[in-house]
Amino acid sequence: MVMASYLNAEQHKIVSDAVASAEETTAGEIVTVLADRSDGYTDVSLVWALALAFTAMSLFALLPVPFQDLWDSLFGGWRHEWTTGEIASLTIALGLITFIAAWAIQLWDALRFALIPGPVKFARVHAQAVKHFKVGAERRTHGRTGVLLYLSMREHRAEIVADEPIAAKVDAEVWGEAMADMLAEIKEGRIAEGLAAGVRDVGAVLSDHFPRAEDDVNELPDRLIEV
Repeated sequence: MVMASYLNAEQHKIVSDAVASAEETTAGEIVTVLADRSDGYTDVSLVWALALAFTAMSLFALLPVPFQDLWDSLFGGWRHEWTTGEIASLTIALGLITFIAAWAIQLWDALRFALIPGPVKFARVHAQAVKHFKVGAERRTHGRTGVLLYLSMREHRAEIVADEPIAAKVDAEVWGEAMADMLAEIKEGRIAEGLAAGVRDVGAVLSDHFPRAEDDVNELPDRLIEV
């Protein structure tokens, strides 16, 4: 699957420049990741398709006559006495048709993501943010001062994940302002500007707790990672 590219080179530079500027006053290292989505949610689509298929089969078992009359009118025009085998076959066919139709319509991203429960989106975005943090920032700096700012577009969610020394000094609620400033811009369609705003706020928090030393060097790339 080819994922969408949201930012051009100029917009990438806006974010990278914001990271470089924020790190001028802190020993913290900020990593930014922009994702199209955090998961494919195939399992959720499967659950919906199965649930709808069993619902259709249950409705047929509860009210078989309307289904039988519809089948007769479509494929013969005459009502007849249904055998046990025919009823079983129609039950299975109805379940398969419903399953395939439910699966097919969920190939439309807008509908599929609308059907995903909020807690599931939150959990998958958080898990993916932590995964990127472990690969790209965790324990990769002197003093373990890495912070990941992760934005997942399809789920409309963002996460900030920090190394343990930062998390020990900065409560999770403190990042709320950075999240609010970032999402306010993004909701208006200014993705690069939103990420830059979040980076500036994160940098300000890090500067208070982890000021830059004279011999500090840039240990992680400033560039935005788009996946």
